[in-house]
This record gives sequence, structure tokens and C-alpha cells, in this order.
Amino acid sequence: MQPGQNRARRYSFAANIELTDMQSEAQITARTSDLSLFGCRVNTLKTLPTGTRVRIRITHSGATFVAMGRVAYTRLNSGMGIVFTNV
Repeated sequence: MQPGQNRARRYSFAANIELTDMQSEAQITARTSDLSLFGCRVNTLKTLPTGTRVRIRITHSGATFVAMGRVAYTRLNSGMGIVFTNV
């Protein structure tokens, strides 16, 4: 895999997302903007530190997806990337 290349195709996908920090139980409600087999991007100004373990709940068209994950990266004033660790 070359630098900057994604492991799986990303799909443009807008849905409500709720992240729960597994250590502090703090919750963030935001929107996701893209989704892949391995994770998603979360559009939020409030980010969690890289490595934070989270529970992810994505709701779209009456369906709910729940997984465990961790914060893979953060971008100042932009959001963060979440990698799924247990679906």
C-alpha cells in the first residue's frame, strides 16, 4: 500500500453519529461524512484525543449500526477519523 492510499474504498455517506468515550462516558453527537469497511469520518469541532476508545452509534433511515472503535486521527476545526475495532 502506498502512502496516503486507503485500505478500503470510502463512500460518501451522511448520517447522525453518536460517539461515547469508553473511559469517561462523555458523548459527542455529530455527523459522519464518509464510511468505509474499516471506519468513518466524523465532522465535529469537538474532538477526542487520538487513541481514545469509543462506542459508535450511526443512525440512518430508521436503521442503527453500533460498533466499537478508536480515534485514528484528529483534524483541528474539522473532525476526526474513527477506525472500527469490533463490529
